[in-house]
Amino acid sequence: MPVHNALPFLDESITSILGQTLTEFEFVIYDDGSTDGSTEVLREWSRKESRIRLFESNTRLGLSGSSNAVVSKARAAIVARMDADDISHPDRLKRQWEIIDNHPEIAVVGTLCVGIDEVGREVRPRDRWRLVGRSAYIPFPHGSVMFRRDVFDQVGGYARGTERGEEQVLFARMLARGSVVTLPDILYRYRYHSRNATLLNGPVNENHSETYLLGAMRLLAGHPPRLLRPLLAQKLRWNAKTLIILASAIWGEVSPPSLRFFLRLSIRARDFLAGLRVKDGRPYEWRSR
Repeated sequence: MPVHNALPFLDESITSILGQTLTEFEFVIYDDGSTDGSTEVLREWSRKESRIRLFESNTRLGLSGSSNAVVSKARAAIVARMDADDISHPDRLKRQWEIIDNHPEIAVVGTLCVGIDEVGREVRPRDRWRLVGRSAYIPFPHGSVMFRRDVFDQVGGYARGTERGEEQVLFARMLARGSVVTLPDILYRYRYHSRNATLLNGPVNENHSETYLLGAMRLLAGHPPRLLRPLLAQKLRWNAKTLIILASAIWGEVSPPSLRFFLRLSIRARDFLAGLRVKDGRPYEWRSR
């Protein structure tokens, strides 16, 4: 778990890992120069829980740097990631371990999730539609993964200097050396909030798809999506997808709550349709092409 200024969610995230039904693990935490009191909270946890190994840095390494640093401290052949503002289901590690231990061809296993807001209310339902076909984006949240350390090392870990989209690059590289699979069960709760690192670091590319994704994250965090101005500042290619995104941007300016309701309803509908083909309890391969 890499940590940077994770209050007030840190205790809940740590508790969700220490309460796993799979109990034999080391919990490696890397404090990446926190300034909000997270360091003191982590020190207290490490004093009372023997499985925690805490490392601290006075100089901030950033997302990719701290992610590489925390993996380098791990001593096990299998590594599971956890993000400091999210929550893991008690059976998450056990279920993932069973998959990766019994299938040597699998390099990475993630799980699906529901989205929650700052106070833990569910704001985004599970979404299985990316498991049905091919998708350029990984279908699981970054913090939900378990992977083989040797494959991680073979591809060089997280690309240095990337502060957004680092997980996309990593898992695309790992896909060339083993299967990347997803458990469709809800074993993770991903938190949408205003201090989310994805929002703070902005889009990977200045295009309308990236801008739309960040606007959707702001919307689910309970804020206006603020899509219209950045979209109009871009050079748009006019097609059906662009018109839908532009209509969503205008809708979000007029009535964020109704757009939020429509977004949740749309996701629930496509998840239901995907559920006719995708069943819980078995892993599905990520096909990026």
